[in-house]
Amino acid sequence: MTLFKRLINNDLYTNLYICLVLSKQVVNRYMQTEAGQSGPNKKVDQNAQGDGETPPNAARQEWLSLLATADADQLAVLWSATGLAPAHRMLRQPEIGAVMVRGRAGSTGDAFNLGEMTVTRASLRLDDGCVGHGWCQGRSKTQATTIALVDALMQGDHANQLEAAVLAPLREAREGRHAARAAKAAATKVDFFTMARGED
Repeated sequence: MTLFKRLINNDLYTNLYICLVLSKQVVNRYMQTEAGQSGPNKKVDQNAQGDGETPPNAARQEWLSLLATADADQLAVLWSATGLAPAHRMLRQPEIGAVMVRGRAGSTGDAFNLGEMTVTRASLRLDDGCVGHGWCQGRSKTQATTIALVDALMQGDHANQLEAAVLAPLREAREGRHAARAAKAAATKVDFFTMARGED
C-alpha cells in the first residue's frame, strides 16, 4: 500500500481534509451560482451574515462537513428513520470524480498536495425551490443524493427535525471517534524529562 493510501485510509486524515476540501468547495462554489435566486436558500445567506462576525454560510459549511465525513451506513439509517421523501428534480445526477487533498506538515507548515481522492457529488432542487448539494468520499451515489436532500431540507421548515434526528447523532458519533482516537494516541505518549545532575 502506498503512503498516500495509508494516509487517506487513516480516519484522522479523512476527517480533517475532507472537511477542508469538500465543505468549502460546495458552499463557496455552488452557493455563489445560486446567489441570485429567491426563496429559502437566500434566507440562509442572510442569517449567516447577521452578526457581521460569523463567516457567510458558516452553518451550512458545518452541516455539509458533518454529512461528508459521516459513516454511510449510519447516515442511511438516520435518514430512513425520518420518513421524509420530498419530491425533487435532479440538477446534477450523481457523478464520480476526484478532488485534490492538501495537507500541512505538522499542521502548521506550508500546504502541499497530498494526492487525489475519489468523491461523488450530486445536486437537486426541491419542489419548494430549495437547492441541495451533496459530496462524499468514495463512490456511493445514494449517499451523495441523501446528503443533497438533507442539505436542501435544512434550508426549510424541516431544519429542526433534521438537526435532532440526523445531525445531532452524527455529531455525537464524530465526537466519539475523535475521543477514541485521542485516547489511543495518549496511550502511546512518551514523556521526556531531564534529570538534574548533582554536585560531585
